[in-house]
Amino acid sequence: MKNYFKMPVLAALFLFFMICACEEEEDEILGNWIERSDFEGKTRSSSVAFTIGDKAYVGTGFNGSDDEYYVDFWRYDAQMNYWQKISDFPGTARSSAVGFSIDKKGYVGTGFDGDDELGDFWEYDQDSDSWSQKANFAGSPRRSAVGFSLNGKGYIGTGYDGSDLKDFWEYNPQNDSWNQIPSLGGSKRKECVAFVIGNTAYVGTGIHNGSYEKDFWALNGDLVGSEEFPWEQMQDLDEDDDYLILRFGAVGFSINNRGYVATGTAGYISNTIWEYVPGSDIWIERTGLEGAPKTDAVAFTLNDRAFVTIGRNGSTYYDDLWEFRPTEEYDEDD
Repeated sequence: MKNYFKMPVLAALFLFFMICACEEEEDEILGNWIERSDFEGKTRSSSVAFTIGDKAYVGTGFNGSDDEYYVDFWRYDAQMNYWQKISDFPGTARSSAVGFSIDKKGYVGTGFDGDDELGDFWEYDQDSDSWSQKANFAGSPRRSAVGFSLNGKGYIGTGYDGSDLKDFWEYNPQNDSWNQIPSLGGSKRKECVAFVIGNTAYVGTGIHNGSYEKDFWALNGDLVGSEEFPWEQMQDLDEDDDYLILRFGAVGFSINNRGYVATGTAGYISNTIWEYVPGSDIWIERTGLEGAPKTDAVAFTLNDRAFVTIGRNGSTYYDDLWEFRPTEEYDEDD
């Protein structure tokens, strides 16, 4: 007797496996990490980083194992993949400071020296490899703030001065002066992240009163100094049940008009990374950091290449450096 069910069953099985294969392909998470030359200074966390041209600068920080705060600074050449020591930071050794660059100058300020929050502010000149002290930060001395540059000005805000904060201050390098701008909307916080896309800075994550902050804000650089409120609230970071972005002690950076939040503490030390698409105000998960999960790391971008380095996990402090390529498929062998 002929088996009239044989071909339909085979066709159904074939269709089933094709659907599963397509779903698996759709669910594949993009993003690849490549290990680069280790940071050449001592292992540490809570350092600062800024970029000038095609070079990155990383320094200061703390190693809890040695109970030591640092002033050394190192320059990274991504094209040659090597580190070179530069002049030490001349201010007090510290952790949890902020760093950013404006044109061809780097800036470092605020932080914590083990006893007190700090409010001094310094400029680095790469041409002369020298530091000069600038006008003190006009807000209260603090640690665990965020800093970034936007439209030729520098900005420092949020953090901790004995209490959590949400005020923001603008630095004008032309006349070495500070001016307070409207505060971040929403909650006070410390240990949050910021990244810049075009003329807009995005600020989010962090912790306040023991709770992870979910609100996410955009600062329009064109509206700063105008009569309009320059902050706009974007979609909350827990708006979608699939989002696992809430954290503190993370890093933020941007490449190719996308923003990224990576690593940090989210009830556990995390290696996850999420990509922000500004036009649609959505988040996409990417392949997690291939190195050890860590918090209090630093990140920087050079010519559309992103890097994450140093940080800690409990009492273990790191010096590994990883390059992130968000559009590539994961390759464990590179």
